[in-house]
Amino acid sequence: MSTILELDHVVKRFGGLVATNDMSFVVDKGESVGLIGPNGAGKTTIFSLIMGEHRVNSGSIRLHGEELTRLPTHKRIRRGVARTYQVPRPFADMDVLANIEVGLMPDSILGMLLSPFDHKEGVALARSVGLSEGDLHRDPAELSMGDLRKLELARTLATRPEVMLLDEVFAGLTAGEISQISGLLNEKRQEGLTYVIVSHDLRSLEPLIDRAIAMAQGTFVCQGSYQEVMSNEAVRMAYLGH
Repeated sequence: MSTILELDHVVKRFGGLVATNDMSFVVDKGESVGLIGPNGAGKTTIFSLIMGEHRVNSGSIRLHGEELTRLPTHKRIRRGVARTYQVPRPFADMDVLANIEVGLMPDSILGMLLSPFDHKEGVALARSVGLSEGDLHRDPAELSMGDLRKLELARTLATRPEVMLLDEVFAGLTAGEISQISGLLNEKRQEGLTYVIVSHDLRSLEPLIDRAIAMAQGTFVCQGSYQEVMSNEAVRMAYLGH
């Protein structure tokens, strides 16, 4: 397997707070990796650094060996990395279908002129994540938290990523919805998609991942199979305090 995403000695400070300290790890193409740790461990900060929403103080982030650390967020997305958020962020002035279709739009005016827009792909993405026909023209504010999670996932898939960073993608979902989304993620993985997943729902996370990376207080703790990481004494200390 070839490496697709690399973090190399990444440091991020917010004033006197060190949010991530010398974090290094790699993700291989087609792999599904769980990034776990207690609240405040720095997991979401890692996602924000990969996407360029925060700038690193030092270290390197690479996609397919290409340095990302100086690129703006939209260029990182177009290179094949995208994310979901703990708190969904739909465009409030657009309906559900339009929110999804934003990610399908060509980069340029010329691209829009040469490629007439087809709503079928947006509708198909909505259906694939479990949104109903009746949801398509609703205001996002009318959706339940579970349906907002589905919209967030569909919007991310619309950018046609190679690597998806999934931040608490199961939060607010019922057991049936979790099963549906898990099935979709496994299906997309068979098509070559790569995942890094943050989730406090460890029971739902376990069957989805090949490997877990644990962090605490902004630092790398260990990595390995889910069972190996969860039985690690340092991980138990970080989660349980004993």
